[in-house]
Amino acid sequence: MPRHTRARIDLDALRRNFRQARLRAPRSASMAIVKADGYGHGLEPVARALARETSCLAVATLEEARRLRDAGIESTIVLFEGVHEAADWPVAADLGLQPVLHSRHQLEGAEGLNQRVAVWIKCNTGMNRLGVAPHDVAAFRQELEAHPGLWLTGLLSHYACADDLSHPMTRRQHECFQHLRDEHPDLQVSQANSAAHFHEPAPDCDWTRPGIMLYGGTPLIDTTGPALGLEPVMSLASRLIAVRDLEAGEPVGYGATWTAPGPRRMGIVEIGYGDGYPRHAPSGTPVAVGGCRCELIGRVSMDMIAVDLTSFPDAEPGTPVELWGAQVSVDEVAGMAGTISYELLTGVSPRVPRTHEGGQD
Repeated sequence: MPRHTRARIDLDALRRNFRQARLRAPRSASMAIVKADGYGHGLEPVARALARETSCLAVATLEEARRLRDAGIESTIVLFEGVHEAADWPVAADLGLQPVLHSRHQLEGAEGLNQRVAVWIKCNTGMNRLGVAPHDVAAFRQELEAHPGLWLTGLLSHYACADDLSHPMTRRQHECFQHLRDEHPDLQVSQANSAAHFHEPAPDCDWTRPGIMLYGGTPLIDTTGPALGLEPVMSLASRLIAVRDLEAGEPVGYGATWTAPGPRRMGIVEIGYGDGYPRHAPSGTPVAVGGCRCELIGRVSMDMIAVDLTSFPDAEPGTPVELWGAQVSVDEVAGMAGTISYELLTGVSPRVPRTHEGGQD
C-alpha cells in the first residue's frame, strides 16, 4: 500500500487569508506572492485560486512565470528578480511579464524589443541586497525610459526588519521610500510585505505584497499565524506505522539522544527529513496524534520519527498524525527547529503528494 504521508491544501483558507490582507490595507491593492511553488503549496492551483481575488501575481523566476502562462493564467505577473541576461527580454515580452530592474546591466538587450514591456525599479532603502540607490533612481529612470521598448510602471522596495514591530529601521525605510514617492508622483509604488500589514498605520502604497501570510504562517517574530487571525493552508499529515512500549532507560533513535525517563508508550510515524520534516526538530516538538497533542522524541530520521504517546496511550498503528496544520501551527514547529515557517512550507519534499481542496466560489 502507498504511504499515507501527504499535504492537504485548503484553497478556501488561502483565499480567506488574502482577504485579511486586503482588510488590513484598505487603501491599497494587493498582489499575491506565489513564488517558490506557491510557498510549497503547488504553484498552479494556488495561482488559480488567488487569481479570483486579485489581478496581479508575483513570482521570482522566468521558469515560474512560464508555468503560470502554460497553465492558462492570464493575470498580470510581476517578475521579482527581473531579467538576468539579454536573452531573457524577448521571453519576458512574449509572456507578458513585468520585470523588476535593480541594476543597469539588466537593460542590456532591451533595445531589441519589438513590443513594449512594463517594468518596475527596485529601490534599495536599506535592505542592501538588490536595488538602485535612492540618489540614483532619477538617473536610472532616465536611462530606462530612453529604451522605446520599456515602460516604467512603478517603484518598489523591501523592508528588512518589519517582522519586528518595534524595530526603528522600518520607519527609516518608509521615510526614504516616501521621499522617492514624492519625487516620482506619476509612478505606482509598492513596499509593504506581509509583516507590514500588521503595522500601524496601515500601509498606504498602491500595491502591497502579501506572501507568507497567505499561507497561514506568521510574518512577525514571537507569534504564530493563528494568533494573527490567519488560517493554516497546508496540513501535513501521516500515520502511525508501529507502536511499542519502552522501559525506563531505553534510548530512542540515532545518537540515543533521548532516553525514556520511565515506562513509555512510543509510536513511529512514517515521515522524516526526506519528506521535508525538519531534521533539527528537537525532542518536545508538538505532534498531533489522533487529535491529541503529543511530543517528538529522539532524532528525526530520513523516513520516520518517534513520538511519545503518553497523551494518547490507546493509539495504534494506522492512527492519523498531523505534523502541522490546524492542531499544531507550522510556526510552532519552526520555532522548535530554530527556523521559520517559510522554510518548512517550501521544503516539503516532492515525494509528498499534495491534495488541493476548495478554491471555487
